Amino acid sequence: QVHVVESGGGLMPAGGSLRLSCVASGGIFGVNAMGWYRQAPGKQRELVARITNSGTADYADSVQGRFTISIYNANNTVYLQMNSLKPEDTAIYYCNSKMGPFTYWGQGTQVTVSS
Repeated sequence: QVHVVESGGGLMPAGGSLRLSCVASGGIFGVNAMGWYRQAPGKQRELVARITNSGTADYADSVQGRFTISIYNANNTVYLQMNSLKPEDTAIYYCNSKMGPFTYWGQGTQVTVSS
């Protein structure tokens, strides 16, 4: 059984920084890629950033230059460093892990940015 667990969310003032972590464990397939998505109230879930196990990353335009995604393949962990946070970054942040033909999701972690 695969488990995807996020941590690191919280409440920050605008301009602050947070680092989210996500660990994927279990299953029989290795990790091909991991990513962060977010969903704000009343909005659809959207891609924030994703990264392959070879380190190729891409970002949503809204976070380019402020957020950095990184992956540590040895322990199937992905990080999202979020700087210069804005109130519009407020959302539940979800991690996903692509392992073999399957995609697994975590339960999400709340990020709230106050103005």
